[in-house]
Amino acid sequence: MPVLVLAELDQGHVAPATARLVSAAQTLGDIHLLLAGASATAAASEARFEGVTRILVAEGPDELPAADSLRALLAALALGYSHVIAAASSLGRDVIPGLAAKLGVMPVTDIVAIVATDRFERPIYAGNAFEHIQSNEPKHILTIRPSAFAAAKPGGNAEVEMLPPLAPSRIRTLRAERTEADFPDLSSARIVVSGGVSLGSKEKFALVEDFARTIGGAVGATRAAVDAGYAPNDWQVGQTGKVVAPDLYIGIGVSGALQHLAGMQGAKRIIAINKDAEAPLVKIADLSYVGDLFEALPALISALKKP
Repeated sequence: MPVLVLAELDQGHVAPATARLVSAAQTLGDIHLLLAGASATAAASEARFEGVTRILVAEGPDELPAADSLRALLAALALGYSHVIAAASSLGRDVIPGLAAKLGVMPVTDIVAIVATDRFERPIYAGNAFEHIQSNEPKHILTIRPSAFAAAKPGGNAEVEMLPPLAPSRIRTLRAERTEADFPDLSSARIVVSGGVSLGSKEKFALVEDFARTIGGAVGATRAAVDAGYAPNDWQVGQTGKVVAPDLYIGIGVSGALQHLAGMQGAKRIIAINKDAEAPLVKIADLSYVGDLFEALPALISALKKP
């Protein structure tokens, strides 16, 4: 049986996380990709990835479809699929548990590796350990951490199939707020530069943004930095924020609280800049600079900007 993947759309385009979901699902079988919402038809041309054999489109009145409408659609479609997959994002975490309850199965969430069609790996204890789960459910309902997988390559000639419009919902989105910035998407970026509360102010946090912009990275922040108003909520990395697994993670003034480490321990390489040699992030980093970040960071930015 084929696999159904719920695509994520962002401002009328297929979100970068979708290519990573497709990559994760490629070992499970033929992939059908579901696009739902007001921009689904327009975005279908961007949804052709290697392994995708069919693109399902369900139009709806809202740019961000309501979870109850998506659950109803997925429940109706699920009979024809061995796996139903969504990102471990705010959308997936809203839709998937209710879908699993509708279908009477146990979901497997936050998957970081697919070992076999019925065996999955996921982090536990705030990322300090991993468990292997063998699911005996007749149908597998999954959320996957996109950052744990490489992006699928575009290609293929998947046919587009129009579905009936999404069912009306009693839920309405009143307002969507987003941070406009010229940085890569945090969840899928290859380089992430995060700042901590020790930067001291929103104005000084701009050093982190300047450094990230200089090396082409995304900007992250600790929860304390976000709570202090130095960075917006959608830059938060950690157990209660976004989980990232970039090729390179640079923590600037980040001590490395357990909750933060849970969100970035999947990074392939870690660099820490901190004056505290005993900080947890310094201890697990591949390379550390122990010293004053307000001296080191401007000098580093200046050196990188030299022609």
